[in-house]
Amino acid sequence: MSFTQQLATAWRNNNSLLCVGLDPDPAKFPVHLKDRPDAILRFCTEIADATADLACAFKPQIAYFAARRAEDQLEALIAHIHEKHPGVPVILDAKRGDIGSTAEQYAIEAFERYRADAVTVNPYMGRDSVEPWLAYKDKGVILLCRTSNPGGSDLQFLRVGADDTPIYEHVARLVATEWNTTGQCALVVGATFPGEIARVREIVGELPLLVPGIGAQGGDIEATVTAGKTAAGNGLMINSSRAILYAGKGEDYAAAARKVALETRDAINRWR
Repeated sequence: MSFTQQLATAWRNNNSLLCVGLDPDPAKFPVHLKDRPDAILRFCTEIADATADLACAFKPQIAYFAARRAEDQLEALIAHIHEKHPGVPVILDAKRGDIGSTAEQYAIEAFERYRADAVTVNPYMGRDSVEPWLAYKDKGVILLCRTSNPGGSDLQFLRVGADDTPIYEHVARLVATEWNTTGQCALVVGATFPGEIARVREIVGELPLLVPGIGAQGGDIEATVTAGKTAAGNGLMINSSRAILYAGKGEDYAAAARKVALETRDAINRWR
């Protein structure tokens, strides 16, 4: 099953547009995990097990694993999700972007080593840097468009071309009309900018949008869903990481994470 098919199935079966971000920071772990050599894996698998029926996707951020030499735990985490929760796709948040020959190696890393179902990619080196990812036709390629950080405006709002189009709109149109030939593409558009979400949705039609920025980053759920949903009430992967992961500080952290995930999913669904 392709990433887009998995995503559509999870939207339906779990009645959810919530993407659970897995950004493990051992400094924030409950005390009983901190001395375990497999603490990152244990923490993330318990969060995944507690929230899988509430999520349309999981999104581990590779930097949180690589910085602590825990790439083997990332591999094991993704394998665990595939085995225990096969209906929920895994997005590797890597934001890779490089020349074609190097991108080929990054694609092997993401799709063959880690077995991710989708990956985030930086499109600013152009089509040839994205083609190695597109060669994996059953995998999702989620391209940065309008990011949730304040500094994204430094470049993404610059105007280009004869029609004076903002760069983020140009990226949205390029991906939707020229790069998405196999239907595997999606875009990253931050919840902190609902006006831009609406504009991107207008440009790209039914293309899925990965939307970070609710929860700890302050994005508004109502505004996000209203701006970004498709006519069918789907089309979004609304990511929340820290607010869910660190909802509890004791041994019941997974139950606390589930409670917040349930509240977040239901809050999203109120506006679908």
